[in-house]
Amino acid sequence: MSRMARLVVVALLMLTSQAGAERPPRIVIIIDDLGYQLDGGRRALRLPGPVAYAILPGAPRARQLAEIAHSRGKEVLLHLPLEAAGHSGPVEPGSITLDMSHARFRAAFAKAIDSVPFAVGVNSHRGSLLTRHPGHMRWLMEEIRERDELFFVDSYTTHQSVALQIAAETGVAATRRDVFLDHEYSPEAIEREFVRLKSLARRNGAAVAVGHPYPETLEVLERELPKLRDEGIDLISISDLLASEGSAQPGLLIGAGEQAGAQR
Repeated sequence: MSRMARLVVVALLMLTSQAGAERPPRIVIIIDDLGYQLDGGRRALRLPGPVAYAILPGAPRARQLAEIAHSRGKEVLLHLPLEAAGHSGPVEPGSITLDMSHARFRAAFAKAIDSVPFAVGVNSHRGSLLTRHPGHMRWLMEEIRERDELFFVDSYTTHQSVALQIAAETGVAATRRDVFLDHEYSPEAIEREFVRLKSLARRNGAAVAVGHPYPETLEVLERELPKLRDEGIDLISISDLLASEGSAQPGLLIGAGEQAGAQR
């Protein structure tokens, strides 16, 4: 059974079980930028519940952390570097850039996805330039669709992103980030964004947050995630979110996506 078919089956089961009952607010947590620091990665992987882990291709600890995450029943994502507007630093391993031909694009994506075992989806790293371009985003969605119908999560680093539109047109299940938990590193700022995440989930039914394996972020999540059930909020996987919202309508926008955040 294909991944899309499994998502549809899960959706039907969830709709049946929830008939006549009000669904609690739901949140998804993705920890980005894993693959370089082993200690921070291991600590992140100990977070409770179905937290997802986005691993950078070509990173020295990528395969090891992906294997640990999979062994613990966590969802693994390929954290695919996409070209950012105004980025002047070195090109990261596995990067997809605007100057690539279709053939180079396909080869780069194949190498990236092969470097992160057990990946069930792809989410964007940076991408404030490339996610604006329909042609390249179509190439990306076609690559995703060809591989057992992986899903896509737009980190939404620009409000000009066309990722979800192209996902819908190409038949890829997709959603986007609503909250960056740690755009500011201080515990107070992270706590504030976590509160905002819960508020968005209560208002819209669901919300998606992205964080990083910073000590400050992990400390807040270690403290706050165990409290969610008592607050009437469910922490769920990305797959369950897409299934429950009807992945038979690929590219469906989940949550509010209020702010594009920094250009990355």
